[in-house]
Amino acid sequence: MFIDYITLMLINMVAGLFILADYVYRGLDSSHQKQWIPGFGITGAIALTTGLHTIFTWPIRGSFNIAFGETTVLFGILFIAAAIALSLGWELLTVAIYAFFAGLVAIVVGIRILNLNMTQQPLLSGIGFILTGLAGICAAPTLYWKTNRTWRLIGAVVLIVAALIWAFTGYLAYWNHLESFQKWVPAPMR
Repeated sequence: MFIDYITLMLINMVAGLFILADYVYRGLDSSHQKQWIPGFGITGAIALTTGLHTIFTWPIRGSFNIAFGETTVLFGILFIAAAIALSLGWELLTVAIYAFFAGLVAIVVGIRILNLNMTQQPLLSGIGFILTGLAGICAAPTLYWKTNRTWRLIGAVVLIVAALIWAFTGYLAYWNHLESFQKWVPAPMR
């Protein structure tokens, strides 16, 4: 069976990064923390589900399963953990520490995508992974400096730029997948 839903994974990440940018800019010191729970939860659920399926079944060719599947699992569990932490009033420090290591993975993947010339647009994909990873690495410092509006603005801008890169990649992938999979037929129907 062939299933390719990287498009869904990409656009889910776009939504999650925009929600996170809003949280970094407006929410870190807000007294209304719970308003971000649904967005974090939805993003996390979709990412974790699609990422786990990717790493367990390898539905796409080669190391794309590692690059997109494993990083999507890390992304998804971070968003679910953030949603749970906010809903229960827990501190986000341990989530931010986990984000540091997940961010390192994203940076390594981004550099390796550039090095191996993977994807149809390796420069854009590599930069997208690197910027998304930088956001994870900077999660703990952002919590520490949450009163510093300039630092938070820079963080939000990095997240938005990463989201725009993934949006371009994802919507272009939807455009191309609709054409390339137009005549694909599942095995039982052949």
